[in-house]
Amino acid sequence: MNKKLKKIITTTFVAAMCIAMVGCNSKSNSNSDTTTSVKEEVAGYPVEITTYNYAGDEVKTTYEKTPEKVLAVYQGSIETMLELGLEDRLVAAAGLDNELDDKYKKAFKNVEYLTEFTPSKETVTALNPDMILSWGSIFAEDKLGDVNTWIDKGCNTYINTNTRRKEGEKRTIQNEMTDILNIGKIFNVEDKAQKIVDNMQSKIDEALKAAKGQEKQNVLMVEFLGDDISNYGANSLGGDMITSLGGNLVAKDQSKLGKEDIVSLNPDVIYVVYMPYSGDDPEQVKQDALNKLLEDKAFSSLDAVKKKRVVPIMLGDMYASGVRTINGIETISAGLYPDLNK
Repeated sequence: MNKKLKKIITTTFVAAMCIAMVGCNSKSNSNSDTTTSVKEEVAGYPVEITTYNYAGDEVKTTYEKTPEKVLAVYQGSIETMLELGLEDRLVAAAGLDNELDDKYKKAFKNVEYLTEFTPSKETVTALNPDMILSWGSIFAEDKLGDVNTWIDKGCNTYINTNTRRKEGEKRTIQNEMTDILNIGKIFNVEDKAQKIVDNMQSKIDEALKAAKGQEKQNVLMVEFLGDDISNYGANSLGGDMITSLGGNLVAKDQSKLGKEDIVSLNPDVIYVVYMPYSGDDPEQVKQDALNKLLEDKAFSSLDAVKKKRVVPIMLGDMYASGVRTINGIETISAGLYPDLNK
């Protein structure tokens, strides 16, 4: 075989091998792309979620995959993540007002808890999260700043709907349920989220069943703040809980009440809001709040006082409450219908 013919055969062989290898690689890449596409389709991504900015305007966010480095700030945000079994997705957490429930403590043990109650922009930037879950107030200009700035950097944001800053916005149980379901969608744990919401709804249904045939109870929810008495009206989550559970909320449109107002209203049931911060004795804080009403002679004529229908309720169970919403529902149900669980 002459040299020229040998060179032609060798060149042809090498070219054939290259074509074969490219074909194999193309086939391999094609299979890989198909596999990835199938995985994403099974996982249910992308997911589009509506949330809000600091001003309360709607913001659309898209999740191409499950967030892996989530910063959760404030009680409801943290506990919702833990209840859904998503502690491994938390890059850090901050802002616990109250002691965590014992059922969460093991899961929370390995989560980085920040010393800043409300983390600074510098701290959050260093964490490099791909999602921030918190209240609307955290996106004020002097805190973390505009949500779009974070979204543009690849970090989605989600705020508790009942912390939306919008004039006349009503805070509702349904908003809390929607938040839980949305978090379920974002992290592809929709079954768990639905179970939590179904449990809340079943408690509401039980209460409404107990209310049938009974005279509607007149109800007031107040919080003693120094010399002021704050009233939870129709637009508050506490107020929505009362009406959703069959109670008749009095003083619907007032944000503050005087002692004479409460005496004049003379409700059948009064819920007194208390807040045991971390380190406080919850029982003592609860009793101190009750005593503001029970030990004041100005309230001694009230039917609720005489009939022992003054009920304590923790702020965290009826304000941006997340998964604690079930606690608020149960507390209000028990106050309205004492025989419900007997």
